[in-house]
Amino acid sequence: MSETSFQPQAPATAPSAWVRRFAPLIPASGEVLDLACGGGRHTRLLHELGYGVEAVDRDAAALAELSGLPGVTTRAADLEGGPWPYRGRAFAGIVVTNYLWRPLLPALLDALGEEGVLIYETFMLGNERFGKPSNPQFLLRPGELLEMVQGTHFSVIAFEQGEVASPRPAVIQRICARRGGPLRLPP
Repeated sequence: MSETSFQPQAPATAPSAWVRRFAPLIPASGEVLDLACGGGRHTRLLHELGYGVEAVDRDAAALAELSGLPGVTTRAADLEGGPWPYRGRAFAGIVVTNYLWRPLLPALLDALGEEGVLIYETFMLGNERFGKPSNPQFLLRPGELLEMVQGTHFSVIAFEQGEVASPRPAVIQRICARRGGPLRLPP
């Protein structure tokens, strides 16, 4: 099996603590995009929090597990080989975990509406010590997510990068940013 930008070593089943912490900052009135959602752990969390969710992944079988949830729309799409399916859409929030396809990064920022919240967490250089992904094409450079929002109309709410021990040892980078000015932080 070859390494791809979609799959970490083993899919996680519990929502990321990073996503769980910052999801309540997403404006309640809009829809949230769960990009490369895999098995839907964050789609389910966002659904439980009362958000309408657009869950997109290339794995139609994984999406089928989510199709019965009210307020959840699923879309099978090749995010790397096909056209960006959300041109002209504005989301209240976008959640991305364990996925990196650099050509999509500008489109993600464009797809966030005013006061929209981006919650992004994925692997970075150094992770190759712990297994996959190990290809630099799928590993963020130090500070890359900060650079992505620098000089834009986004306020960084939180940023972290470094080695973590749980749910498995990895080197990660994560950001929560909001289009527009700063807001009150969650506890």
